[in-house]
Amino acid sequence: MRRNNGVARFRFYAELNDFLPVYRRQVSFTYAFQEPVSVKHLIEALGVPHTEVEIILANGRSVDFSYLVQDKDEIAVYPPFTRLDVSPLVVLRPPPPNPPRFVLDNHLGRLARYLRLLGFDTVYLNHDADDARLAQIAHDENRILLTRDRGLLKRSLVVHGYCLRSRDPRRQLTAVLRRYQLHAYIHPWQRCLRCNGRLQPVDKAAILDRLEPKTRLYYHEFQICTDCGQIYWKGSHFNRLEKLVTAVRQKQQLD
Repeated sequence: MRRNNGVARFRFYAELNDFLPVYRRQVSFTYAFQEPVSVKHLIEALGVPHTEVEIILANGRSVDFSYLVQDKDEIAVYPPFTRLDVSPLVVLRPPPPNPPRFVLDNHLGRLARYLRLLGFDTVYLNHDADDARLAQIAHDENRILLTRDRGLLKRSLVVHGYCLRSRDPRRQLTAVLRRYQLHAYIHPWQRCLRCNGRLQPVDKAAILDRLEPKTRLYYHEFQICTDCGQIYWKGSHFNRLEKLVTAVRQKQQLD
């Protein structure tokens, strides 16, 4: 197939500029390429994962990822909008899973615990999963992939994903809640923080042999994970985590 040289003009908006070198941020710039090539390929060649993109305009017309870029095209690329109706435009992907469910890469263990604490179905395999397996899980189980690795999000199997900018787990949690408008889905203490299994009430007598003496004496209400058997009660650890839940809900009211 004959390949022709072309030059297109690109402009990335809002937080998509986080992925660009400084000299390309918040400005229109040209980029040379060889035809034929899809707009998805060029967007990712410029550093932006396709999962971060919600709207693509080619010469003012809404297009999808398969659009073949032409010489002298003007391409505008936008992130998701939470307060703008984009339904008249070309849809780049199906809606995210409802209720929301996630798979996290190997460096987000604390965030996984926080999401499970709030009741979200969250797969976290610690260090047992490479990029290929994470992408496969996201695809096969229709999960949102959360990572700080933009290369992982560029895998074609990944439909829904988000690249976390911060290294701080609390900030990461805030970013995910905002990105996917999750506050209405928060149902704390429904999932095991250790394995993601469902929690259910358990009679104290049934687990008495597993409790420390002081726990037997001072606590009477317990939950147990239906998968791994982890036991939960309202001790000091509960109070610390409940403060996080309260802070999240207060932040929701401010937003």
